[in-house]
Amino acid sequence: MAYTQKSSLDIDQVAFQQLAYFAFRAQPLHSDYATVRATKQSHRGSGVTFTKYGDLSQATSALTETSDVTPVAMTDTQVTVNLAEYGNAVETTAALRGQAYLNVDEDAANVIGYNAADSLDKVVADIAYAGSSVAYIGQSSRGALTASNKITSSAIREGVANLRGSSAPTWGANYVGFIHPDVAYDLIEGTATTDLRSFQIRSDADNVRKGEIGTFDGVTFIQTPRALLVADGGNSAVDAYGTLIMGQEGLAHAYSTMYGAEPQVVFGPVTDRLRRFQSVGWYAMCGYGRFREEALYRIESASSIGAN
Repeated sequence: MAYTQKSSLDIDQVAFQQLAYFAFRAQPLHSDYATVRATKQSHRGSGVTFTKYGDLSQATSALTETSDVTPVAMTDTQVTVNLAEYGNAVETTAALRGQAYLNVDEDAANVIGYNAADSLDKVVADIAYAGSSVAYIGQSSRGALTASNKITSSAIREGVANLRGSSAPTWGANYVGFIHPDVAYDLIEGTATTDLRSFQIRSDADNVRKGEIGTFDGVTFIQTPRALLVADGGNSAVDAYGTLIMGQEGLAHAYSTMYGAEPQVVFGPVTDRLRRFQSVGWYAMCGYGRFREEALYRIESASSIGAN
């Protein structure tokens, strides 16, 4: 008697999940905090110039009854943000679209959409982390950082004092801090009575159990791998990290009024004779700049779990 078994037929095949999974994605964050926006442009141009008025000096002398005041001149400064073109695209073939078990067009749109946000967030971050207001833990430059130069709670308080001393406006009640997970590890690891964990346990023990950083000394921290990391940037191949504390109006966002503030999804024309090649991409004409240096404060440090 002959059994009809798996080897007899070709109908037992490995099944495929008809759902695509994408690479782990860090949430784009920095671009959300470029709150000075070119919403009232005089005309289209190669960039946008923002104007900031200065305050008058304090008038503390009493007026003389019979004398008029002497007028003083107003002052202003300007910040120009130049526009540039950014974009990316993918092109699929008819054979791929016709034979794939996944919806390639839909998945390509997903990849392109994330790439737009991911790319522009990197553009913003590079500008934000290049500000002139910076402190190096225990050193005077990035290249001098050693493995022992880890972030401290006092460095956070110094940053907050710097921003408050400049009258930088907060986000609600607090400033916002972007911190790399490696640096957050050291901030949480502190053992002094004024360290982050001791503070949190007293104020919000439930979030400690969840592993959240939350708010500490006037800063609402956001852990993100997008925070500045310069591999081998310190002394003896020590990785250098940047923790950015910022207030409102630290960053400006300019854009072309023709194309808008957000990147556009663009479907390319089909130009081949058999209409086999189809492209989808994103395009943006925009620019970013540091609007108020006094609203940005960067702390550079090493990390005990980074490369040493």
